[in-house]
Amino acid sequence: MFVDFRNAWPPPEPWPPKRPPRHVTKRRERMIGWIVGLNLLMLLVGPLAGATIFDAIVALVRG
Repeated sequence: MFVDFRNAWPPPEPWPPKRPPRHVTKRRERMIGWIVGLNLLMLLVGPLAGATIFDAIVALVRG
């Protein structure tokens, strides 16, 4: 690939400085822990609750 550098004026703008990486604060760390815990709990409880609702609908339709 050919690149013509003879007429490369004005020089390109410099890259913007990189932002420092974000750090997780203690509050955010606790919040992430609660969210993960709630998701794991719903992973176990959700199917049981869904099955109970379906059983109730079936009982209403039959009865």
